Amino acid sequence: MSKRVLVVAAHPDDEVLGVGGTIIRHAQVGDTVRILLMAEGLTSRADQRDVESFQKGLDALHKNAQSVAHALGAESIQLANFPDNRMDCVELLDIVKVIEKEIEDFHPEIVYTHHAGDVNIDHVQTHNAVVTACRSLPGKNVKELCFFETPSSTEWQMQTSDKAFLPALYVDISNTFAQKIKALELYASEMRDYPHPRSYRAVEILARYRGYAVGIEFAEAFSVGRIIR
Repeated sequence: MSKRVLVVAAHPDDEVLGVGGTIIRHAQVGDTVRILLMAEGLTSRADQRDVESFQKGLDALHKNAQSVAHALGAESIQLANFPDNRMDCVELLDIVKVIEKEIEDFHPEIVYTHHAGDVNIDHVQTHNAVVTACRSLPGKNVKELCFFETPSSTEWQMQTSDKAFLPALYVDISNTFAQKIKALELYASEMRDYPHPRSYRAVEILARYRGYAVGIEFAEAFSVGRIIR
């Protein structure tokens, strides 16, 4: 039986880095996947946020996001356009309401979002807002809530007991990893040279590391918020 899957990521490229291979797998088995991106993903590169001066780059980045969604097999992608790397300046309630609206419209059974301990503030705010929006109220449909790691954010956080990423769910992406990389190539402007963790080689190393931890070639790993069966 097909399922409804919602991926809530902070920036364009996070959805591929963290859960791209898993999205493809969901699409291949007939699940319906929607992607919600929270921040616009570019203006933090200036000292002051100036959307107008970055508009051309933003248009290109957001066009790429649409192409990525198609490449991953997602039904749709929505961009909320909160300020990049400044989501801590936005009232959490305003972020929650955007996610709640999508949940009420789509009724997802599975939700993926960022790990709580990431060093990137937008990832943290997105995580907190998703957990709030997915709170366990009677009659709600979110049965599985899982948190992904994001190269160049999760591993840069100090791995103390309250911040450490502790995976409990591993998804075999051995047959979808190549497609994940092809989708990631659509975000070439966001990628860096190895040994930066947001490089193609580092992404492959991480997928192999998560894979051999559980005896498979490539995997994406998730910590688990809840699973209701």
